[in-house]
Amino acid sequence: MAATIPAGAAATLSTSGKPLTNRWLALTLLVMVAVLNYADRFLIPGLAQPIKAHFGISDTVMGALMGPAFALLYSLFTLPIARAADRRSRVMIIALGCGFWSFFTLLSGLATNAEMLALARVGVGIGEAAYQAPAAALIAAYFPANERGRAFALLGTAIYVGQMAGLAGGPAIAAASTWQTAFHALGMIGIVIALATWLIVREPAREVIDVATPVLPLKQTMRLLVGTPSVMLLATVMALGSLSGVTFGMWGPALFERAYGLSTQAAGATFALSFGLPGLLGVLGFGFLSDKLGKGDATVQLRLTALALGGATTTILLVTWSDSLTVARLLAVPSGLLGGGWSVGVLAGLQYILPNSHRATGTALVLLISSMFANVLGPVLAGQLSDWIAGAGPHGLRIGLSVAIPTGYIGVWAALRAMRSFERDKAALAG
Repeated sequence: MAATIPAGAAATLSTSGKPLTNRWLALTLLVMVAVLNYADRFLIPGLAQPIKAHFGISDTVMGALMGPAFALLYSLFTLPIARAADRRSRVMIIALGCGFWSFFTLLSGLATNAEMLALARVGVGIGEAAYQAPAAALIAAYFPANERGRAFALLGTAIYVGQMAGLAGGPAIAAASTWQTAFHALGMIGIVIALATWLIVREPAREVIDVATPVLPLKQTMRLLVGTPSVMLLATVMALGSLSGVTFGMWGPALFERAYGLSTQAAGATFALSFGLPGLLGVLGFGFLSDKLGKGDATVQLRLTALALGGATTTILLVTWSDSLTVARLLAVPSGLLGGGWSVGVLAGLQYILPNSHRATGTALVLLISSMFANVLGPVLAGQLSDWIAGAGPHGLRIGLSVAIPTGYIGVWAALRAMRSFERDKAALAG
């Protein structure tokens, strides 16, 4: 008989009744999977110029490869996979997803035209849909509520390690060999990490669910979540904050290359290190600070999220229009420190208010909405505007980015607004 735990407690046993994998080892493997997840996403931006030259494509098509080719099916598969994760092994789903997207990453390096590359990116998107929501629910099962901020912060470091690997590592490999080799290397590493995750991490026991309470069908679950103000406000924070930051992150290396006359390798490395290292410190600092200040008041995380997102939005807008590489690199420090952690507050807040029975599904709903804005709309919008205003040189891309970046300010408002109904909505969902 499968082991169970009381509602609200952190698991100590696996579903087989055996002791869990050491939670820090499990988290380390999840972070490694996440690094691969983000490194893959940032390989395309890091290699944008050589890929454009190789296939002879425009900024609009390049934006489609960065965004919709990956994100459309990623978004569509996120909810059904998360629904499965609320009932089946989250470890199995994460490991299979990692292996699947890594295989298609390897295939990306075998593409002979832009259409084949786009199809490979579709496969990557399907695989990556199996990661974030199941991983968030798995961390919530492994860690008690008062340690989740730091756990999510450590998971959040993967964004910046992956960004540096994709933006700096990818061009470095391309300079030594070809851009295709970067995709081959990342794909093979991912298959190995997927296997290690499957063999080492044990699935935690589920919370006890009252047998008198029927499991809601997906349609009713979605109606419940959409009708919960805090969930929708956190989705707004995630969607618009990510639209702002992800669009800048995707086009930033190309902006540095065009505006400051850097090579592809130098632009990728400069951008990745300038924003990545402060981002690492920012995400860790946010997690530990939110755990320390948020004892007894979960809304502190939302207040910190609003502060960090507002500051990050302002600084990346200033970087976009800086004519000096030195100034841009100086502004990258506060940008990374502030932008590194705000999404940690959103994810931790979601795990706080969502009951275990809806945790992966609710997280997936927020990520689906976020992905449609950040990964589908943002990169294409910036690329299309850049093409329309191509005569302005780097200013065309700057104008495109300046349309997307300020949406982060609406996310700030949504974070502050969510504080009003946070505890009330948690009680309502639990009931």
